[in-house]
Amino acid sequence: MSTIQFDDTLGYIRKHYSGTPSIGIVLGTGMGKLADCIEVEKTLAYNFIPHFPISTVESHFGKLIFGKIEGREVVAMQGRLHYYEGYTMQQITYPIRIMQLLGVRTLLLSNAAGAVNLDFPKGSLMIIDDHINLLPENPLRGPNLDKFGPRFPDMSRPYDPGLIALAEKIAAEEKIALHKGVYVSVPGPNLETRAEYRFLRAIGADVVGMSTVPEVIVAQHMGLRTFAISLITDECDPDHLAPVALADILAVAAATEPSLTRIMQRLIAEC
Repeated sequence: MSTIQFDDTLGYIRKHYSGTPSIGIVLGTGMGKLADCIEVEKTLAYNFIPHFPISTVESHFGKLIFGKIEGREVVAMQGRLHYYEGYTMQQITYPIRIMQLLGVRTLLLSNAAGAVNLDFPKGSLMIIDDHINLLPENPLRGPNLDKFGPRFPDMSRPYDPGLIALAEKIAAEEKIALHKGVYVSVPGPNLETRAEYRFLRAIGADVVGMSTVPEVIVAQHMGLRTFAISLITDECDPDHLAPVALADILAVAAATEPSLTRIMQRLIAEC
């Protein structure tokens, strides 16, 4: 991505929105209701924003939402981009770069994931404390963008301990069960085989999904405080594996959504 592209994108956004959001949100599966909590100031569809990829996933809508939650200025991506859609890692993470240029210093993400750790039942939530990257590309590959960060960014603590502790406190106060563990990102779009689930558990994963890690890598490159949470939609038991339909995944996400929304609302207000 070139400086000209960033300037084009920012120029277009600034014609429609002049605020300075401090919090960026990626509305993954299970966070649709959080979008309803935004006091909307402006909405921009991806297909009108210069150099923005367009989400092709049925359950991801493709627009930037600017406004306030709990009095805090936010920008939310409604429509995540995935490697399996055919985009490069630089395209997938381009919106995160733009968020930082708009003023974002804290990034909050969610995703739907399958439980490799069978102690984590479907319909529960897991704070991501660490991750394993099994994607075949890296968004930092190629010439380093020095204006954003160093050539070799540290990844010893990609998920902010302070935000994790705050989310745990909020969940306890709200009486919401909350796990903490390791997210592994795979290319998709197919789900995994029995042997692959055994492998993922053996290497230390608690849940598996197809997103989030590229965004977190870029966020760390730019020095953003980052928090991510998984909504567990299915259980990946290799000894009792049954086919999973998208409708079933969305149904579990919808049932768990109020708890996730409450945690994120309060996290935004208190972080």
